[in-house]
Amino acid sequence: MVATFTARRSSPELVTPARPTPRETKLLSDLDDQWTLRYYETVVGFFRVSPKMAGGLPGGDNIAAKVIKAAVAEALVHYYPVAGRLRALVPGGNKLAVDCTAEGVAFVEATADVRLEELGEPLLPPYPCVEEFLGDAGDTRDILDKPLLFLQVTQLKCGGFVIGLHMCHCIFDAFGLLQFIKTIAGFAGGEPIPSTMPVWGRESFFAARTPPSFTHVYPAYKPILDGRSSAGDGDGDVDDVMLTTPPETMVMKYFSFGPKEISALRSLIPAHLTRSTTAFELLTAVMWRCRTSALGYEPDRRVRLMFTLNLRGRWWSREEEAAVPPGYYGNAHLSPMVTATVGELARQPLADTVELMCRAKAGTTRERVESMVDLLATWRERPAFAMDRTYEVSDTKWVGGGGGALRCGVAEMVGGGTPFAGDLTSKLISYHMKCKNENGEDSIVVSMLLPEPAMERFTKEMSFWLKSY
Repeated sequence: MVATFTARRSSPELVTPARPTPRETKLLSDLDDQWTLRYYETVVGFFRVSPKMAGGLPGGDNIAAKVIKAAVAEALVHYYPVAGRLRALVPGGNKLAVDCTAEGVAFVEATADVRLEELGEPLLPPYPCVEEFLGDAGDTRDILDKPLLFLQVTQLKCGGFVIGLHMCHCIFDAFGLLQFIKTIAGFAGGEPIPSTMPVWGRESFFAARTPPSFTHVYPAYKPILDGRSSAGDGDGDVDDVMLTTPPETMVMKYFSFGPKEISALRSLIPAHLTRSTTAFELLTAVMWRCRTSALGYEPDRRVRLMFTLNLRGRWWSREEEAAVPPGYYGNAHLSPMVTATVGELARQPLADTVELMCRAKAGTTRERVESMVDLLATWRERPAFAMDRTYEVSDTKWVGGGGGALRCGVAEMVGGGTPFAGDLTSKLISYHMKCKNENGEDSIVVSMLLPEPAMERFTKEMSFWLKSY
């Protein structure tokens, strides 16, 4: 039986840095400051407390929220731009910067008469009543002159708790957010300083050149360098039901892949690819094909796949080939894009689809990164547009938890990820999240948002691919 409940919330308050911080203006990078990241992303994390510590973090009722609130204040001393506000660098301009005002982040304490096990065993999305774990961020596409983070800590009857947040995507990517949350967890557990010191560095990393050069952009972007959203068919028509159907009327489903399912899909590609192909690449290739078929595009239409590629650990400097430094918490990912016609995608072996992604990743040179940053900065000066017949996928497995990934005092994170809540337009992206399945095995859950008729066809297509399971 699905749990139903209503959280009892305190009034929102602003948590400011625990000590004075610099009053200055911080520029965003040109990866941070792209149109597609100007919204608040939603994330939830579920924490279990052992029976011996059933009262939560020691100290009284809803002490988890109080301890985390104090830890947030300490973390903001080191992450002080997060306590600021986004403003236009020039009045009326499109370039944004952080005004480090130390105004703070929004914080809500809450309680809910529900136990963690009532939310599902195993704990998998969709999470029941997930909106009850999230505060109110208002218009999730309005990011100026507002807190950059909205947190709610909800104490559960069992002693566990849930952290729900809306985070401004211009400030963090998934890796950066996890680093910030780990810092909060560290302070909550009594650590005196962050285990990883934060690095801003937006002025040095991922800044567009003057003049810009698009010579090395991913080939699939070249047909839209002029700002057209059409997938390169040449007729300019937009016939994508995904752009004409409001997201709130679509159906969200989550598809779970354990070791057995992933092994079954690996058996469908040649042996020379099985070791080098990641689960993300494999699942994305299969789901792109199934989604394309389910949406019923004409065979000669061109479809696109965009997927996140983390740039951390790679070279990045115009002076020398240096990696993005540890501690950098801004957006450090690109979205390689590959294309095929609907007919090609249906006819070609699965291995060909996987290799499209692999070639795009392998082709991510320093010159390509620089050209893509230049392109994104140029697009910022044009009206935002949506690209038709495009499937976007994001790998956020490191933000969720299948158990043991993150501790907050005496509590252990046992699940979490990006729920179907908050900004629904961003949920058109498929998110890969890490969970435990009913056998306690590490599994991957992938979200999919589609119009209802297409979802029915998609589910059948996925069943066909997994028939060997």
